[in-house]
Amino acid sequence: MMQVYHNPVLLNESVEGLNIVEDGVYVDVTFGGGGHSRAILDRLGPNGKLVAFDQDQDALTNVIEDDRFLLINENFRYIKRFLRFNSVTAVDGILADFGVSSHQFDVAERGFSTRFEADLDMRMDQTNQRSAYDVINTYEEERLKQVFLQYGELRQAPVMARLIVQERETKPIKTSSHLKSVLVKFLKHKNEHKVLAQIYQAIRIEVNEEIDALKELLLQTAELIKPGGRL
Repeated sequence: MMQVYHNPVLLNESVEGLNIVEDGVYVDVTFGGGGHSRAILDRLGPNGKLVAFDQDQDALTNVIEDDRFLLINENFRYIKRFLRFNSVTAVDGILADFGVSSHQFDVAERGFSTRFEADLDMRMDQTNQRSAYDVINTYEEERLKQVFLQYGELRQAPVMARLIVQERETKPIKTSSHLKSVLVKFLKHKNEHKVLAQIYQAIRIEVNEEIDALKELLLQTAELIKPGGRL
């Protein structure tokens, strides 16, 4: 198991909110380092069941050896399909801890962190074809602008998109340092780190279709959670 893969914030409060019953069926849709899942298993009895989802292959190294536990290496947007495939049609609670894990930020080559030099990637599922490189180098200017506006709330989105398109006409933008150099005019002030984080956030959300995945998850929860269950 990887050390300090991710330390969940408000772990006990989140799990307590599920109001776990010992023989219940629960789902952790963002397994990561398994912190929430272990806490849920600690509260389940011998007849309880926990199903976890994580699309990141790295999370498989944290699998929990427990007969009550099943880890599915898929995006939670497919929750109903894979639960039914495993003979689960209703659950007592679903836990979700959205965002990027400490592990994903700390592994430089994944490209999630503004701290490191890396290829433009940002894929939570490393088997996906679309990466940050594709967003930056293939999106039309208007689409890039909308990504920065909607997911990064960047007021300078139109200019940022224009500069990126102009630069890639000369050569592809392949690395984080290259992208930063293109947008350097927006990073020369006291809010540099905040702006850079907004840029990365916007690209990451687009690469991983995070908003669409969340919408699909929420639409399915009403069909899956038993009366009185918790989300």
